[in-house]
Parts: sequence; structure tokens; C-alpha cells
Amino acid sequence: MNKTREYFALYAVAAVALAFGLVTIASGGRVLFGDEAMRQAAGNILPFVVWFNFLAGFAYVTAAAGLATRQPWAPRLALAIATATALVFLVFGLFILAGTPFESRTVAAMTLRTTLWAGIAWFARRRVGVA
Repeated sequence: MNKTREYFALYAVAAVALAFGLVTIASGGRVLFGDEAMRQAAGNILPFVVWFNFLAGFAYVTAAAGLATRQPWAPRLALAIATATALVFLVFGLFILAGTPFESRTVAAMTLRTTLWAGIAWFARRRVGVA
């Protein structure tokens, strides 16, 4: 891959990570810190999932900055995000199996988050390298 395409791809992935992080912080913040109507609109949430996603949003933004500046720690952070998200998703699944009420959109969101960060981690390892 030529340098221009490589930089474009890296910046595009970093931009996706940044946008995803900012949206995650905003949406999680509305549920956690918004009024009762916001919490009601969220439905059957599991607070630990919302808190994890909200806090992970800050890690997403940090990873985006690291990717954009080709920091050697960025691939490790992306992998840590993917791994932690998968683990929270697994625990969420155990709650579902135990009969805890949940929102199906949370299943879709966690599937997206896990897949997206696994892909970003894979990409980052190939383009930025591992320190």
C-alpha cells in the first residue's frame, strides 16, 4: 500500500473511532446523567453495561488519537477495548440467560462494539505495529 493510501486508511479508522467514542460518551451520558424521561426512554438497561460503555467512550477517543498519531500503544489499547467489550458482552449474556429483562438494541449495540473494536485492533496491529 502506498504511503498516501496508508495514511488515509489510518486517519479514516481513527476518525471512525473518534466519532464512535464521542457518540458513545454523549448517549451514555444522557442515560446516566439525564432526567427521568431519558432513563425511561432507555428501557430495560443494565447499569453496568451503560457505565462500561460510557467510560469506554473515553478510551475510544484516546485510541483514536493514538491511531492518528501512530503511537505504539494504540494497537494494545484497541485490543484491550475489544477484549473488555467482549467480556462485558459475555456477562451481559449471562444476565439475559438468568432472566434479567433487557433491550434487544443493547444486544445489537454490543455486537457492533465488539466487532468494530476487534476490527480496529486488527487494523491497528497491521498498520501501526505492536511495541
